[in-house]
Amino acid sequence: MLLPRLFRLIARLPLSWAHLLGGWAGWLVWWFSARHRERLRTHLAMAVGTPSPALLRASIAEHGRQMLELPFVWIRPQEEVLARIVRVEGRELIDAAREDGASILFLTAHLGCFEMCAQYCSTHGPITVLSRPPRQAAIQPIMELGRARGNVRVAPADVSGVRRLVKALRSGEMVGMLPDQAPQQGEGIWAPFFGRMAWTMTLAARLSEVKGVRVLMVWTERLAHGKGFVVHVSAPVEEIGGSLEARCRTINREVERIILACPQQYLFAYNRYKRPAGVEAPEEA
Repeated sequence: MLLPRLFRLIARLPLSWAHLLGGWAGWLVWWFSARHRERLRTHLAMAVGTPSPALLRASIAEHGRQMLELPFVWIRPQEEVLARIVRVEGRELIDAAREDGASILFLTAHLGCFEMCAQYCSTHGPITVLSRPPRQAAIQPIMELGRARGNVRVAPADVSGVRRLVKALRSGEMVGMLPDQAPQQGEGIWAPFFGRMAWTMTLAARLSEVKGVRVLMVWTERLAHGKGFVVHVSAPVEEIGGSLEARCRTINREVERIILACPQQYLFAYNRYKRPAGVEAPEEA
């Protein structure tokens, strides 16, 4: 299979080379995909207003770097991957939660090297992450092996997977997920995201209601020139409480907050605003 072989070849490259080639790949996709250009431009402008030329150029390149660093993260030995983390900001929040015996719900976004988040969090104990199959089925075995290492456990995006997440939290363990994923019919509600209604998963909001859970935001910043990564951990600025709809809206605002900390590294070309079949169009907020 060509794609798995290509992944293994890229994984052999130094991280700096992968990021260099990734920057070029980002521009190739930009020039050859009109849909990619339109989504990136539109979604970036919704988040920050009219972006500066420098921010737009950086965003184009970072999309490619995110793609080409995946083989490094998934295929290289876990200890080698974790060694590329040069700094952790907010580690004391994880330590405090663990000392208090609280379970932790980590929320992240398609921001920076988001695949590194669970790998780092697993150094604090067992963590279960929700995982959907990739669009390219050929890389699924690589993805599954790359994610489920050490203390990382992978739960499928179905009813059995949700049960695993709830069980992990009730056992005082950790759970990680990306609440900015576009869910399927029956799995979401409409909630504002950067000023536009987005079909938003309810699972993160429901898990935040589990007794004894502590919600933390986490994201991994990609440093320039392959110099490594910085993990950022923070407590939500707003209390995540109230009704299911209120929780979903708050979580979306918290996701917006971490994205705006480094907008050039968010995957704005991701189809965040798609409407699943069978879901009625929203009334705009």
